[in-house]
Amino acid sequence: MQDLVRFLFEVGHLKQVARSGWWMAGIRQPESVAEHSFRCAWIGYLLARRDGRVDVSRVTLMCLMNDLHEARINDLHKLGQAYLDYGTAETRAFRDQAGSLPEGEELTALHLEFQAGETREAQLARDADRLECAFQAREYLAAGCAACEEWLTSAREALQTEVGRKLFAALEAAESTCWWRDLPRMP
Repeated sequence: MQDLVRFLFEVGHLKQVARSGWWMAGIRQPESVAEHSFRCAWIGYLLARRDGRVDVSRVTLMCLMNDLHEARINDLHKLGQAYLDYGTAETRAFRDQAGSLPEGEELTALHLEFQAGETREAQLARDADRLECAFQAREYLAAGCAACEEWLTSAREALQTEVGRKLFAALEAAESTCWWRDLPRMP
């Protein structure tokens, strides 16, 4: 169980790792990787359920583990990634993280499947990752950060699945406060 304890402490470290891409837009205190992963997993689960042709648990798990490597190598925005072989570093870090667990081979296979992006499950998980960024961009836009509009454009262009595109269209038509503004009024 000590391997599990170490692994879960490392997972918890993602609460301390900031999503660095938002700094490029001027967000001083961006969301953490753990916060991103949480909503990404929900999006992935719900996309997979609505798609109806995939293994929902695989999509959800890919969403949860997508950025695990960032506990070791940090989050690096796209500009910084252009100067490094970041994909290789991601996989190396992930293999080292998962390698101490009995489930390591299974987790590494899912990581590699996500990276390849060829299966329907991986495409849905990748769409969930992009959509989570789009949701976050909408929230930052509502808070006055106009530079976040680029994240919406980028997400829109990168989506691969029909269900992902439908969710994006609904997102564009909504305000970030709709979840509470649309609640029935209490007497």
